[in-house]
Amino acid sequence: MKKVTLFVHRNYIENVIETLHKKGLMQIIDIAKDEPQILDDSEKAGMHPEAETCAIYELRLTRLIDILKRITPPKKGIKSILSPELLQIKNVSESSVEELFSYAEGYLDKTEKKILEKEEKLQALNEQQEKIKQDLEKIKYLFDFDFNLSDIGESKYLIVKAGITKDIDFIKEQIKKIDSVTIFSKQFGTKKKIEWAVLLVAHKKHQEEIEKISKASISEFSFEISLDTPKDAVKQLKKELQDIEQQRNKIISELRVYSKAQLSDLLALREEIKIERIRKEISTNFAKTDSSYIIKGWILEKDEQKIKDELSTTSNNYVIQSFEKPNEKNDKPPTYIKTPWWAEGFKSLVNLFSVPRYNEINPTVILGIFFILFFGVMLGDAGYGLVLLCLSLFGFFKLGKHSKMFRDWSFIGIWMGTIAIIFGVLTNSFFGDLVPRFIYNNPEAKLYEFDIMGVHIAPLVDPIKDPISILVLALIFGLIHLNIGLLLGIIQTLKQKKFKEFITTRLCWVSLQIGGGILIGKLILNFQLSDTWMLVGVALVIIGFIQLFVITGPLGFFSITGYVGDWLSYARILALGLATGGMALAFNVISQLLSEMIPSFLGILILMLIVFVVLFFLKILNRLKIIIWAVITVVLIVLFLIYSDVVNTTFIGGLISLILVIIMLLVLHVVNLILQSLGAAIHSLRLHYVEFFNRFYEGGGHEFSPFEMKRKYTKIEKKK
Repeated sequence: MKKVTLFVHRNYIENVIETLHKKGLMQIIDIAKDEPQILDDSEKAGMHPEAETCAIYELRLTRLIDILKRITPPKKGIKSILSPELLQIKNVSESSVEELFSYAEGYLDKTEKKILEKEEKLQALNEQQEKIKQDLEKIKYLFDFDFNLSDIGESKYLIVKAGITKDIDFIKEQIKKIDSVTIFSKQFGTKKKIEWAVLLVAHKKHQEEIEKISKASISEFSFEISLDTPKDAVKQLKKELQDIEQQRNKIISELRVYSKAQLSDLLALREEIKIERIRKEISTNFAKTDSSYIIKGWILEKDEQKIKDELSTTSNNYVIQSFEKPNEKNDKPPTYIKTPWWAEGFKSLVNLFSVPRYNEINPTVILGIFFILFFGVMLGDAGYGLVLLCLSLFGFFKLGKHSKMFRDWSFIGIWMGTIAIIFGVLTNSFFGDLVPRFIYNNPEAKLYEFDIMGVHIAPLVDPIKDPISILVLALIFGLIHLNIGLLLGIIQTLKQKKFKEFITTRLCWVSLQIGGGILIGKLILNFQLSDTWMLVGVALVIIGFIQLFVITGPLGFFSITGYVGDWLSYARILALGLATGGMALAFNVISQLLSEMIPSFLGILILMLIVFVVLFFLKILNRLKIIIWAVITVVLIVLFLIYSDVVNTTFIGGLISLILVIIMLLVLHVVNLILQSLGAAIHSLRLHYVEFFNRFYEGGGHEFSPFEMKRKYTKIEKKK
């Protein structure tokens, strides 16, 4: 990374900005914010006057786009995933800002007024529709009262109040004190939600008393339109609703025609205007003098000559360019994160913790490799891995065509599923003990066992029966993982020339681990080691203590216990693996036992209930279909009970049990797959964020983000 300072003659500033924007090589910094001392001899540059015009056009286009998107029915559910909306990318040619404004104005003149008029009509109809629905909701309470709704209010001799109340007793008590008052009421709701529709009719001379009662206990109804009796009003309002709905549908259909024909053009035009706006606004980051502009930023070291040539050409050599290496004490250079294509998906996981600082080792590739490995071992089941692999292959080849994110994560999923399959095959797990239990009819049998040319092929270990072997493997993985972190820390301190830290807090772990390993092997594990090796181990441990305590003092003991704790934390690999296999085995046992315990007639009822739930979620049930379902269910159970002595109940019971087992296994294993995959991903990340990154990684940087044109809906048409 190199720091760039540009002094550009004011006559060529627009040419330079355009070149920087098109080439996308330089991240421009805000001088007023990052290097305010420059403004001692200069002033902050202002925004180009055309930026405001761009913003206005962008706002107008955004309004039209929002209207058309709102009325376009989006794909929902599985359909939106399997067949997402494809972006229409428009070819555009390079044009001046004047030509772009002229085209935008002409385009908006033809479409803006028509779309906005239809939107206003639609809004008015929506408001009218909502008002009618509110009136219908009120009239529902007055439906059984025989009077004209237009009578509500005041007349020459009467005052009429209608509404709802929760305290009918209070009203009745109050009107006893007033003569010439009539009350009609009807109860709605039950228990704590009881309320009454009330209709009060009184002589106008009692208006003051009636108003007090109404304000105290009645939520009054009022209707702005002239209506007949409640029953006639309901008919009239429902007809009006139908008319409004027809008008709405007509307008929506017209807007959808506009959307289909012009939405992609609007999106492309807005993108062009947005690119121009960003270009016009970037000058607020500059400083200026009477004759020149000052631009500062960052470029990749490899692009130094390229940007020199480009700017010299575009400015006719009226630019002074200065390049210098960053001063890490005073500067905060951005971090250029370069990763292979297969690890792109893991950048987001590293950034979720923190972006690497400049000159800090980028852990993305190593995180990717060990994340896949740990996930596969924690999931540790060939059946679950196979499901994950198939879903990832589908995502990569089908959905990856439409989304880079899907493609990156599906590629990662392919490897995660593959490792889970391999580890599951080696540890005798395919949906737990599904194959031995239901196919071999022997839960104790191995998943596979055969000889090839005298070589016995079988699973290496069963974690349920021999968890110690998996624990040892997990701790070996942990030791390797932590030491890779230590090695990266050593390399980083050398790269940053922190030699004191390298000799003490970095190398001390090499001495302590080797010396401690020798002593543990000799004294605890009874390795046959000579006294010379014993002395070497003691010497290395003493050297390690000295290296550590020089910097940390007695608190270094906590660093040692912390390191051991971090290492033992990798035992979670065993725990997650056992949880996956144990739950899968338990679900298999439960499915088998329940299918054998449930009577056949009850099995029929359960199957029909499952059918009902499926139909309910598919939203294809209505009252008639529910009745048909209930009749079929009862008939099936009755027929089975009546003819149980005639038909082969053993066969039917076995068939029902088989169907129940399949359904239960599907549901339970899907739940287990989701839970265990989530757990494996979270704990794998935790091992990186807490144990691994603690050895060398700090983060706290910001990613290199060059000033460039970002296009989604357009692409520049190549000149022939």
